[in-house]
Amino acid sequence: MDVLELARWQFGITTVYHFLMVPLTIGLSVLVAGMQTAWVRTGDRRYLKMTKFWGKLLLVNFAMGVVTGLVQEFQFGMTWSAYSRFVGDVFGAPLALEGLFAFFIESTFLGLWIFGWDRLPKKVHLACAWAFSLATMASAYFILAANSWMQHPVGVDFVNGKPTMNSIGAVLTNNTALAAIPHTIAGAFSVAAAFIVGVAMWHLWRKRSAGDEHRSMWRSSLRLGSWVGIVAFAALAITGDTQGKLMFEQQPMKMASAEALCHTEKPASFSILAIGDVANANCESVKTFTVPALLSFLAHNDFSSEVKGVEPLISAYQAKYGTNYPNDPELGALAGKPIDYVPNLPVTYWGFRIMIGFGAVSAGIGLLALWLTRRGRIPSTKWFPRLGLIGIATPFIANSAGWIFTEMGRQPFVVVPNPSGVDGVWMFTAQAVSQLSTGEVWTSLISISLVYAVLGVVELYLMRKYVRGGVEGVMPPEKPKQDNGSDAEDTETLSFAY
Repeated sequence: MDVLELARWQFGITTVYHFLMVPLTIGLSVLVAGMQTAWVRTGDRRYLKMTKFWGKLLLVNFAMGVVTGLVQEFQFGMTWSAYSRFVGDVFGAPLALEGLFAFFIESTFLGLWIFGWDRLPKKVHLACAWAFSLATMASAYFILAANSWMQHPVGVDFVNGKPTMNSIGAVLTNNTALAAIPHTIAGAFSVAAAFIVGVAMWHLWRKRSAGDEHRSMWRSSLRLGSWVGIVAFAALAITGDTQGKLMFEQQPMKMASAEALCHTEKPASFSILAIGDVANANCESVKTFTVPALLSFLAHNDFSSEVKGVEPLISAYQAKYGTNYPNDPELGALAGKPIDYVPNLPVTYWGFRIMIGFGAVSAGIGLLALWLTRRGRIPSTKWFPRLGLIGIATPFIANSAGWIFTEMGRQPFVVVPNPSGVDGVWMFTAQAVSQLSTGEVWTSLISISLVYAVLGVVELYLMRKYVRGGVEGVMPPEKPKQDNGSDAEDTETLSFAY
C-alpha cells in the first residue's frame, strides 16, 4: 500500500474507533440528566439508582472518548498536513470553538457533577448535569459544522489558491450541517437507548427468580430506553430523508453510488437489494430488487423526476474537474493518472443499507422489549438477555456504517466542490496527504492500532465490571428504617461512589 492508502486507513481507524464512544456519551448524558431530574422532582430512590448506575458507565465512556478524540485531531497534522494548510483558515475556526467553548464547559461541569453530590445543593448539582449534557451536544455541533464544510464548502473566498473564511455564521449555519446535526443526535439517542435496554434486560433476567430490591429500577430503565430508541429511529428516518435530498443536490455521485444507479432513470426506482458485481460502474452484471419511482420521491419529492446515474455523472465531473490528476511529483504514483470519480460502490451501496437495516433492528428490539415486559412480565428464557446484549451492537454498527458511507462516498474529493459555491474551493484526497514515507505511516498506523486495541480491552473490562456490579457497585446498601419510619440515611447526603 502507498502513503495515501495507509493514511486513509489510519484516519478511518481513528475516526470509527472514536465514534464508538461519542454517540453513547451524547445520548447517555442527556438521559442521565433526565433521570436525575426525575429524582429531584419526585424524591423516588428508583431514579437516584438509575442516575448513579448509568452515570458511572457514562464517565468510563467519556474518559475513553476524550483520549481517542485527541488522537483523531492530531491526524490532520500527522498524515494530512497538505489538507490542513489548504483549509486551515476555515476548518480551524469550528474546531477551536469546540475546544475552547464546548469542551471547556463539558469538562468543568462534569467535574462539578462528579464531586458535587454531597457538596452542592440538589438543584445546582442537577444544573451541572444539564450543562454537561448540553455541552456535549454543542461539541458535536461544532465538529459537524467543520465536517459539513468539507462536504459543502460555504462562507469563503478563494484567495491566493486557498479558501479564506468571510463569514463564520455561514459556516456554522451551513444547510448541510443543519441537516447532519439532528440526524447525528438522533443516532446518539439510538445508541444510548439500545445500551440501556440491553443491560437492563440482562439484569432483569439475571435475578428473575429471586426478590430483587432493584427490579423497579431495571424495569424503568428498560422501558425508558425502549421508548427512546423507538422515537430516535423515527427521528432518524425523518432527518435522514432531509439529508438525502440535500445530498442528491450537493453530491449526486454519492447518492447514485448508494443506489448502484449506473444509468439515469426517470422515474428512478429505489434499490432494496442488489445481486451481482456492484463494484462495476456499468452495472451489466447487477440485478436489483426495487420499489418503482421511490428514489425519485426520496430525491426530489416527486415520483416522476429524473435521477442521474453514475455513468453520466462521470462525464459531468470530467468536464468540470478534469480527466487526469495534475502532473505533480507530490502526487506520487497518481501524478498524471486518470481520476476515478466513482467511490467504492460496494462500500457505499451496502453501507447505506447496513445503516438503515441495523437502525431498524435496534428499534425493533426496543419495541419487542416493551411487549415482553408488559404488565410486570419478565421472560425466563435465555434468549431474552441475549437479544438485549446483541441489540446493544446494532446501533453502533448502523452509526459506523453511516459515517463510512458519508466519508467514502465523497471520494475522490476530501473537500467536495459546492455546485453553487466559489470556483476552486475543492481538493482531491490524493493532494491532501502529507509527504511521508510508507515506513513512517506504517509505524504510526501499527502503533495507534495497538494502543487502541489496549484501550478497547480496558474499556470493555471496566464496562463489564460496573455492569455486573449493578446498583450495589455505585451505591451503599439501603439501611433498615428507624423506629420513626424515616430512612437511617437521607438520600440527599449519599455520596456518589466514584
